[in-house]
Amino acid sequence: MDDQKLAKINLDTSENDKLILSSIDKFLEKDVKPYVKEFESEDKYPQDIADKMAELGLFGATISEDYGGLGLSAVTYSKIVENVSSVWMSVSGIFNSHLIMCAAVEKFGTDEMKNFYLPKFATGELRGGIALTEPDCGTDLQSIKTKATKDNTKYKINGTKTWITNSVQGDVLAVLVKTNNEISPPHKGMSLLLVHKDQGYIPRKLKKLGYRGIDTGEVQFKDVEIPLENLIGTEEGRGLQQILSGLELGRINVAARGVGLAKAALDDSIEYSKIRKTFGKPISNHQSIQIKLAEMATRLEASRLLTEQAAIAYDSGQRSDLQAGMAKLYATETALFNSTEAMRIHGGFGYSPEYNIERYYRDAPLLAIGEGTNELQKIIIAKQLVE
Repeated sequence: MDDQKLAKINLDTSENDKLILSSIDKFLEKDVKPYVKEFESEDKYPQDIADKMAELGLFGATISEDYGGLGLSAVTYSKIVENVSSVWMSVSGIFNSHLIMCAAVEKFGTDEMKNFYLPKFATGELRGGIALTEPDCGTDLQSIKTKATKDNTKYKINGTKTWITNSVQGDVLAVLVKTNNEISPPHKGMSLLLVHKDQGYIPRKLKKLGYRGIDTGEVQFKDVEIPLENLIGTEEGRGLQQILSGLELGRINVAARGVGLAKAALDDSIEYSKIRKTFGKPISNHQSIQIKLAEMATRLEASRLLTEQAAIAYDSGQRSDLQAGMAKLYATETALFNSTEAMRIHGGFGYSPEYNIERYYRDAPLLAIGEGTNELQKIIIAKQLVE
């Protein structure tokens, strides 16, 4: 769909941001699009693509320029994520989890931690993600069991995390742990620790329906010891608050992924409907197909605008969990809707790996789960409305 046909909010994209967006588009066309089918079908980690993203500065996209990052606004960042996801959604996950970790360090870390880690995060010298979910709890993070016991010089971590992005290929994780099991409410006993893979945690790659290529793993911590200074912040018991703050950016990312995937499904459907003929004319001339395309396009544009508004709120420094929750909820449901409608428009061909539609159909469900289920988003939205 030609985006110029729709009125756009004037978000005053700077010339520098326009150059960055242009370079991303060239990178996607040259270095990603030709290789998606190969990496996706083999569930092979795209190391060359990840390295190229590091060269483009994507691992430091939202890190302040003071620490060597690009210092991009969430608005520009969301546009990058949309464009990347419209080509291959998995790639956007490589830097999303990484940047949530970075946001937590930049907002809450000590000066020493920020000065040491953020320049390395920005260049991609150190790459990582966040470790929150456990086998017995996902949405209910206050029920985590992974614990860190403390002595005079170190923390010792024991527990298991699962569905952790970048756990196999990454170097470091921001791990949510219990540092106090006795305190109530439980979140006051939760802390966020930076843990390097070479400090001893053991990742195991998990197989998935979609979201292939990127590594997602189960991580075991067995008496993993880290220095006390790897605590994010200056005091224990702030971990849940810290990671939830980072997840606002993460939900904007996931919303933008939904927009990108929904756009790809629509674009492919429009193109296919113009060349596929039934009863002597292109199916795009049939009213039943036109109705599908119209609804797909309308939901896409609404999703994009919600995502832009969430990014604007985040950039303003105000609390943005309401806007981010709305954007994440609607955009990811749109990705599910558009991928399903694209499958119907393509008919049997949509079910074939010769076309991208079946990949969209497999990738979209993850978006309704990751970074907080859509059911959780509804609860977050409702609580904000009635407070």
